[in-house]
Amino acid sequence: MEPNAEADSLKRVFGLPTLVIYGVGDILGAGIYAVIGKIAGLSGSLVWVSFLTAMTVAALTALSYAELGSRVPQSGGVATFIHRAFRTDWLSILVGWLMFCTCLVSMATLSKAFAGYLNAFAPGIPAWLIILALFSALAFVNFRGMQESSALNIFCTALEVSGLVIVILVSTLFIIGGGAGTGNPPASPGPNMPAIGWTAIMQGAALAFYAFIGFEDIVNVAEEVKNPERNVPKAILFALGIAGVVYVLVSWLATNVLSPAELSASSAPLLDVVRRSQPNFPAVVFSLIALFAVLNTALLNFVTASRLLFGMSREGLLPAWLGKLHPRRATPYRTLLIILPLAIFLALSGTLQFLAGTTATLILAMFCLVNISLLVIKRREPRADGFQVPYLIPALALISNLVLVAFASRESHILALGFTGIGMLLILLRNAVSKR
Repeated sequence: MEPNAEADSLKRVFGLPTLVIYGVGDILGAGIYAVIGKIAGLSGSLVWVSFLTAMTVAALTALSYAELGSRVPQSGGVATFIHRAFRTDWLSILVGWLMFCTCLVSMATLSKAFAGYLNAFAPGIPAWLIILALFSALAFVNFRGMQESSALNIFCTALEVSGLVIVILVSTLFIIGGGAGTGNPPASPGPNMPAIGWTAIMQGAALAFYAFIGFEDIVNVAEEVKNPERNVPKAILFALGIAGVVYVLVSWLATNVLSPAELSASSAPLLDVVRRSQPNFPAVVFSLIALFAVLNTALLNFVTASRLLFGMSREGLLPAWLGKLHPRRATPYRTLLIILPLAIFLALSGTLQFLAGTTATLILAMFCLVNISLLVIKRREPRADGFQVPYLIPALALISNLVLVAFASRESHILALGFTGIGMLLILLRNAVSKR
């Protein structure tokens, strides 16, 4: 390669085991370490049912993603699927923009959780300084390339899984030792706790869906996967299944150790679960594990955002300037100049629960379009081989996604509509410039 020449393609560095680890690491993270308390505030002692409901909805869409990932193994993810289905530039640009916003809001959510855990044992450091330092470090790793990012991901995934194993072990021992029931809610709901019914469970599931975001990121690195037609579908299903089982188990145990009110009020709910279950366990160790869990998920969101912009650029949906790879690192380095300022702004202007809820609402809306796209593509482009699901799967996934969107908070709806309006404005400006 010429010293100053652009790289032509992304490096294929992922095999199936590494890709599954990538997916599990993306799904596990702040969703369970930080948001579980907020979900308990909605669905009470049935928080595990909310997680199970969200997992079922995610699994249906994951099957759609698995077939789409097999059919279209390219960077760009949902925007590429929409373009393949509808062949309409403006809709693809809008969907790509909203998916990009989802990554940014999720990164902002994670950075706030990271600052909170860091301040738990190193108080006095300004949150804005922590956020700036975090994003600077993530940008550097992303620039270095997927091999370095994957190595850090494997390390962080091992730590965050170990943290959840600790929660499971100490909670189980606590329950076996006769502590079960001390965290159960009172017979009648308190003034700050909603009655536990299907409405409360579904509201909790709408927020719990944030914890399952990540399996779709596997598709966005398809061009960096060995044998993507076979490995991408398998990795999506394996990663979601592993993470879902862990979530349901941890959430059930947590509500048997602490009451929903205690979980809801906590800024570090799983740390408090460990403290109640085993007071002698060093809190600083679990806090560090939580930090790495949040760091890992933030890194993978950063990677996804950069690959999303890169893929849309290569599809001609965004300026070609964003589709250039670094001559030596073969990474879409120019996308970092767009991502960093936007993510920092969002991180400094919202609460964790509000940002998490908005992220879930946006991703559910995107998943609705993904399932519609699969229905269109399956009808127009039938095939006899490769990974396939029945038509019923994307249809059920579409309906279940719409149901969870309906149970999301009003504030999340408003912000999601705001992002949509900004996207439409950008499309109009782009069209106006192109006609000149």
